[in-house]
Amino acid sequence: MPKSNIYEGNTTNEAIEKGLKDLKVSRDKVDIKIIEEGKRSFFSILTPRIVKVEMTLKENVEKNIERKNKIYTVEDIKEQEKEIERFLKEFIKTLPTRNIKYKIESKDNFIQIEIDGDSLNYLIGYRAEVLYSLQNIITAVLNKKFEERARIIVNISGYREKREKTLEELAEKIAKTVVRNRKKITLEPMTSYERKIIHSKLQNNSKVKTHSIGEEPYRRIVVELK
Repeated sequence: MPKSNIYEGNTTNEAIEKGLKDLKVSRDKVDIKIIEEGKRSFFSILTPRIVKVEMTLKENVEKNIERKNKIYTVEDIKEQEKEIERFLKEFIKTLPTRNIKYKIESKDNFIQIEIDGDSLNYLIGYRAEVLYSLQNIITAVLNKKFEERARIIVNISGYREKREKTLEELAEKIAKTVVRNRKKITLEPMTSYERKIIHSKLQNNSKVKTHSIGEEPYRRIVVELK
């Protein structure tokens, strides 16, 4: 059964923000229930108002956090790296581009695959659709052999760094527009990786806040005034 935590604040939003910060998740990852909301009266106007909220991680989020926190041994990672290398050697043979290089590195519970070469845009695709498909295929390959496996991250020709910079610049631009026009803005659908970049860039912004709406693969970020 998912574990619930209780957080307090002078307002509902303050209590929720404390909870999100403690749980290290965005608002769409938790179920929120207000369990106590003190009301002011004329005689208690000097008494601080306390709001209590109960926050519960959604079941699929809790499972992902448990998997993320799993510690893999060096032997586990090495076996998974070998399986990835076997797949990549065969996969690269099928590509029209020659002189493709790849590097497999592990860090914590991640295995990062860097692929580089000339004219590899076709391996990235529009908005990285091909890149993410390749990442999913490699994950599926490991799932067939390993009951538990590290998270796979594929990067092609430095695409992720370029995309991260673009999204951070977009986040700042959108935040300024929201503050100037005082109207919320809903962005186009993004992957969870892209949404995380936007959320992270604006999480310490004093004037705007973010949350996600919709279902995958059409989840969008909403940027609005605090």
